Amino acid sequence: MKKLFLKYGIEINDKQLMQFETYYHLLMEWNQKVNLTTIVEYKEVLKKHFLDSCLLLTQYSDKVFAGKKIIDIGTGAGFPGIPLSILLPDSEFLLMDSLNKRIQFLSHVIEELGLDYVTVVHGRAEDFGKDENFREKYDFCISRAVAALPLLLEYCSPFVKEDGALLLYKSVKVHEEIEESSKAMQVLNCKISSLTELTDEPDFQRFIVEIKKIGQTPDKYPRRAGKPKKQPL
Repeated sequence: MKKLFLKYGIEINDKQLMQFETYYHLLMEWNQKVNLTTIVEYKEVLKKHFLDSCLLLTQYSDKVFAGKKIIDIGTGAGFPGIPLSILLPDSEFLLMDSLNKRIQFLSHVIEELGLDYVTVVHGRAEDFGKDENFREKYDFCISRAVAALPLLLEYCSPFVKEDGALLLYKSVKVHEEIEESSKAMQVLNCKISSLTELTDEPDFQRFIVEIKKIGQTPDKYPRRAGKPKKQPL
């Protein structure tokens, strides 16, 4: 695993290696009873889940995130939040998902891995985005494999502080999604600040879209659960 990460310029220490190994075994154990991932072969999980989640750190120094509050929307089995929290122990993470069984799994992972600055919450982004305890409280929002960009903007931007950023993981359709997001950007006071290609391998093309929050989210957003998906901005 160390060699794989190092190939992409990411160093992991022995403690982090053990945490990733434990995470893999827990993922496989719980996957027998909860639908967490269709990718189960060890090397595939390492690359397409663990490494993929951490590729962000090939472009951003860990100092950028030190002491910051980060929310992972639609975390699923903990991607990218858990792998990033292993490598960023000085950051505070909140992982959000709408399926309680996944939250139970993540709670167990957090305990077993000793991730002291990671918490989980069960619920929908449309609901918690209106909650004053969560709304515009985070420095960064991350999300991976959740929705197309126009929809993701409505889910994620309400959680981010003004002048904070969304760091969204995307693959080959990223340019098309950006073109479709101009209205959502304008309405939600967001602006793309960078698009970075993390890897250009034909079967492993990955990008990070950095979106700055340039003003407060209008009070009407996010709309009630289900409406953003039915009527994207």
